[in-house]
Amino acid sequence: MPIEIPAEWKQKIESKYPGIEIRSRVLRLELGLEANKIEPELWKGVTLACLYLTHPAELMSNVRFIQLTSAGVDRWIHHERYKSPDVAISTASGIHCPQIAEWVMSTWIMRNHNLLRHIESQKEGHWSTVRAETRDSAGMRIGILGYGSVGRQCARLATAMGMEVYAFTRTPYTSDKAAKSDHYSVPGMGDPQGQLPAKWFHGESRDAVNEFLRQELDLLVLCLPLTKATEYLLGAEQFDILAQGKKRTFVSNVARGNLICTEALIDALHQGKIWGAAVDVTDPEPLPESHPLFSAPNVVITPHVSWQSVNNWDRMLDILETNLDRLDKGEELINVPDRKLGY
Repeated sequence: MPIEIPAEWKQKIESKYPGIEIRSRVLRLELGLEANKIEPELWKGVTLACLYLTHPAELMSNVRFIQLTSAGVDRWIHHERYKSPDVAISTASGIHCPQIAEWVMSTWIMRNHNLLRHIESQKEGHWSTVRAETRDSAGMRIGILGYGSVGRQCARLATAMGMEVYAFTRTPYTSDKAAKSDHYSVPGMGDPQGQLPAKWFHGESRDAVNEFLRQELDLLVLCLPLTKATEYLLGAEQFDILAQGKKRTFVSNVARGNLICTEALIDALHQGKIWGAAVDVTDPEPLPESHPLFSAPNVVITPHVSWQSVNNWDRMLDILETNLDRLDKGEELINVPDRKLGY
C-alpha cells in the first residue's frame, strides 16, 4: 500500500488474532515498477497479502488470500495465484465510488455551464460578455453502463440533481434481491438496493448496448470492467447511434481507456456527434505528447486521477478487516470477483 499501516490498526488486528504477524512495505507507483519489488525475505511465510501490483508467483507460493487494493482484477487474471482455486481473492470495489462519481458530475457541470471558457477569460484578465448555451440537469437522463458501486453513486448524485436514471448491466436485474449490491459500500452512499433506475437494460451483445444508446441519453457514463467482451465497446457505430438521437450526449469514461476507440471519439467530437466528453482514462495511457485527443473540441482529460482521495486507505483497511473477520469465522468474503468473467 502507498501508506504506512496505522499503528493503532496494526495493534487492533494483532490483538484480535493472537499469533498473526503483520509485515508492511510502502509501495509508491510514481517511483516506477522496479521500485515496487518486495524483498524475497519479506515474503517468507506470508499467507495473506494486500496488494495492487502482481509479484512473482514463486514468492507467493504460501499465499492463500489476496486482498487487492484495486477495484479491477485485470492486472492479475494471468497470475498463477489468481488462477488457483485454493487462493481466495477480494477486490477494493466500493472505496472509490464517492470521489469518482463527484468527478463525473463535476466535469458534466463544467461542460453544461461553460466553466472552462470562463476560467480562460479569468486567466486572460477580462470580463467575458460571451453568452453560450447553458444547461441544467433537471429533467435530463443519465445512462450508466455498468451498475456497480461507482455507477450507483453516479445514480444517487444524478437523482439529487433531478435526472432520470437508466442502467445497463450484463445480466438482468429485478425488483427483488438481484438488484442489491453485495459489494463494500461507503455508508450512506450509492444505491445498495437498486432502487434508483427508472429503467433497466441488460445483455452481452453489442446489439444490446446499441439499443441502450438509442434511449435519448443526455449523459452516458462508462463505469464497467474491461474484459474481452467490453474492449472497444464504443466505436464509430456507437457514436453514430448517439448522433442519430434528438439529444446530444455527453460521454464520460472513468473505467478503462480501452472501452472506447480513441479515433472514433476524436471524430465524434470534431463532427459534433456528441455534446462533449470527459475522460479520466485513455487509450493509449498515458496519452503521448501532442496526441490529437488533447486538441479535440469539448473534451476534458485528466490523467487517471478520479479515484484519488485521502479517504481511500481507511476504506481499504475496512474491507481488509471485514475479510479477516470472515476468514476467521469461515464465512464468505465480500468483494469476491468472478474469475471467469474477469471482474
